Amino acid sequence: MNLTTHQLAEILIGVARSQQALIEAIESMKAGFKGTYLAPALDSVAKIRATGRPPLLQEFPARVLLQCQGRAGPNVEQIVRDLEALLAGPQAAPAEVPPAGNSDTNREHSP
Repeated sequence: MNLTTHQLAEILIGVARSQQALIEAIESMKAGFKGTYLAPALDSVAKIRATGRPPLLQEFPARVLLQCQGRAGPNVEQIVRDLEALLAGPQAAPAEVPPAGNSDTNREHSP
């Protein structure tokens, strides 16, 4: 069975909504849970404040859950685009190799 990226995004959103239901239940039992305990932990797992590096696939479910916490809810099309980018992997730049004649290690030492 092959899943499309859109189907995988729908599954992630469904899981995040289930998690959101649990979060809301805990919040109703203990007011302030989301702001005091959940938000810092979820930000840490989602690595929202990590700059200078691309997001990782393992951080993506936490990011989807964060979207479920907002008023607008998750944007399926954006999740699909983000997921496709993550699944494509990082675009590695070719390593720069100095020309053979210009390297100090390749030069003969003359007296």
